[in-house]
Order: sequence, then structure tokens, then C-alpha cells
Amino acid sequence: MRIRATTILAVRRDGEVAIGGDGQVTLGDTAMKHGARKIRKIHNDKVLIGFAGSASDAITLYENLEKKLEQYRGNLQKSAVELAREWRSDRVLRQVDALMIAADDSDSYLISGNGDVIAPDDNVLAIGSGGPIALAAARAMLKYSDLTAKEIALEALQLTSEICIYTNAKIEVDTIDI
Repeated sequence: MRIRATTILAVRRDGEVAIGGDGQVTLGDTAMKHGARKIRKIHNDKVLIGFAGSASDAITLYENLEKKLEQYRGNLQKSAVELAREWRSDRVLRQVDALMIAADDSDSYLISGNGDVIAPDDNVLAIGSGGPIALAAARAMLKYSDLTAKEIALEALQLTSEICIYTNAKIEVDTIDI
């Protein structure tokens, strides 16, 4: 059975970065959990992360990113690149089935096991089952509203939960000021 779990959205606007996610974990056609926590603050609360995929794999990734941030003195770009490089080349880590978004006061990145480290063109990143819906909603709100980053993340995820069957309305959003 394929585990489908989540929508994670990062939005950056006017001195604030927000990452939000829903709480649903789905196994096949059954919602197994409704309140999973998929957003974390790490590295002395200076880096915000959100992950989609297997919980154990996501925790492995966030622990490895935390180690890289310590190693590279909080440099998120260098840490993300080194994590992606290690993830892609390590025989065991390569089997990890998850994606991660990480953001600090200056940068946001989508990090994948294929070696991808993607910075957004428009201050929005999204991953997971409802990622494309949340991305479109957030882009529209950035363009046509004066909402804050946190408000955009919350509203876009709420809209996504009404469309994507793998996303629920138990939404968690966290922020860091930039």
C-alpha cells in the first residue's frame, strides 16, 4: 500500500516566512492519522522546516539537516546542498522517501533525494499530495491580496483541504521573522 501524506507550503512576504502543513496521514484509502506534526523549528529556532513522506524518513532528514547546520555554522544554503549531495550518494540514505522544505531569514529551499536544492522564483514552495493546489492558491493570494505570509499559508492550505483528499483541515503554521 502506498502511504500518501500531506501538503506542506512555504510562503515568504514582508519580513516573515511561514511554513504550514496539514495533519493527515493516509494509508491506501484510509486516513490513519489526523494530527501529525510536519513542521519544526530547528537550529536554535532560526530555521523552519516542513516535510512530506514517510515519518521516519522525514525525521532522518531533519536530523541530518540539523547536523549540517551545526557543521556549516547555520549556513542554510551550504547545509542544504551538502544534505542533498549526501542523500543522493549514500547507499542507505538514498532509500529515504521524503521531501523537505527548509527556510531561514534569507533563503527557502526544496530539498530532494535526487540531489535537488530548489529556491523559488516567487517566494512560494509546496510539496506533497496537495502541493500543486496549495502553490497555485498561495501565488494568487500573494499577487492579489495584502495577507501576511502566515495568513496566506493558512488560507491556501484550507483551500487545498477542500480539494485534495490527502490533505485535511487540521493545519499547523509556524513562522520566523526575517
